[in-house]
Amino acid sequence: MLLCAIRPFASHPRVREIVVTLPKAALSAPPEWLSDLVGGNLSLVAGGDSRGASVQNGFTALSAACNGILVHDAARPFPRRETVDTLIDRVSAGECAIAAVPVSDTLKRAGGPDARIVETVERTGLWRALTPQGFPRRALEEAYTAAGPAAVAAATDESALVEQAGWRVALVADATTNIKVTTPEDFLIAEALATR
Repeated sequence: MLLCAIRPFASHPRVREIVVTLPKAALSAPPEWLSDLVGGNLSLVAGGDSRGASVQNGFTALSAACNGILVHDAARPFPRRETVDTLIDRVSAGECAIAAVPVSDTLKRAGGPDARIVETVERTGLWRALTPQGFPRRALEEAYTAAGPAAVAAATDESALVEQAGWRVALVADATTNIKVTTPEDFLIAEALATR
């Protein structure tokens, strides 16, 4: 999955650096295929105790020459090249933008121990935030400074931190095939997508 997630960035002519964050144990003995990629524009760093802290560690490892940053999760092995292109264009123009897809399901809010529906949520204007997410370097710097370690650790994506720091974030329509692989069922879908 990690290799699939890296490929669209590693092969992109406008991507100058790639930092992969790994658990500390994996960093000392990464898989051979990943070790073979290290050097050139790809480096490995230790992740943190949370997703947000890991992304911040990766951000810190980038050279100061990186003025635009794309954040991507290895749990999404199928980022589209077109989405990466659009995000790079937006970030190069000084904008923040994230991959997203409109919500198509009816949403319910539930409460109580028996998970009874308390509200049907209007889905008009709602989108699912995905990765990659793109930001000018200054936006992430300001977001990390303003948020502090606890908020960074609790963040489920960088765009929330950037929004809280006062930056506007645009949505870039992506494909529903940019799935997040988190359950056994997701793995079955990912296998089908990988072999199509």
